[in-house]
Amino acid sequence: MVQLQYQDFVIRDWETRDSNSASELIRSVLSDYGLSWESTGADLDVINVEECYLAKGGEFWVIERQNIIVGTGAYYRTCRGKNAVEIRKMYLLPTVRGKGLGRYLLQELENAIARRGFKQILIETASVLAEAVKLYETSGYLPTEGVETARCDRVYFKNL
Repeated sequence: MVQLQYQDFVIRDWETRDSNSASELIRSVLSDYGLSWESTGADLDVINVEECYLAKGGEFWVIERQNIIVGTGAYYRTCRGKNAVEIRKMYLLPTVRGKGLGRYLLQELENAIARRGFKQILIETASVLAEAVKLYETSGYLPTEGVETARCDRVYFKNL
């Protein structure tokens, strides 16, 4: 069970009651960058967290501030790479960016992944998400090939 504290933020495991709030947050952040919500494609996993993450040995976390969801982060096992996972759905509302929360979230996801014995992390993103690209590149992720999500144009990997 995940329960982390960073400044006045609480990072915890996703619960069924978080479905609408998490979906709306992701939809909002995507819209801010001119990207569309894909309920039958790239974002179907947010609608089916139990099936897409939890049942497959992954995790889905929400970040709260004063009991309001302000961010998400998740990972699940992938067939790409050797003993690999893909970090997904790392989104923060604009009001909480620039506080080190994204870097902290990424590090804690990496720690959880390493504790579970995985050896490689993949992350897909879009160039328009400039803050995310910078975060991954300054956190030791290297560009690679094989983008699978239509709205993404970059994929990164990191060996643990």
